[in-house]
Amino acid sequence: MPEIIFIGHDGVEHVVEADLDTSLMKAAVNKMVPGVDGDCGGACACATCHVYVDPAWTERTGGPDAAEKEMLEFVSDPADNSRLACQITITAELHGLTVRLPRQQG
Repeated sequence: MPEIIFIGHDGVEHVVEADLDTSLMKAAVNKMVPGVDGDCGGACACATCHVYVDPAWTERTGGPDAAEKEMLEFVSDPADNSRLACQITITAELHGLTVRLPRQQG
């Protein structure tokens, strides 16, 4: 199982073993990572799973599609590396992926 590193806005790291072919959001919610809400359950409809993908990983995670870009307009403190965790699928190549969490969701 790939390990994913979530870094809270306070700098606290949460290392999560994630199931393949699940979303980054599901991995965080299933392991109770604080700061990832996932209120819509992964439907790309709420932006409560906003993360900042470490720049070293942006090529491997890909970019947002049109629907995700639209939802990212609603996040607090958007950045060029903002993504919705529900739209990133865990693959073996993402072992070691590091994402940072915003101060607040929504």
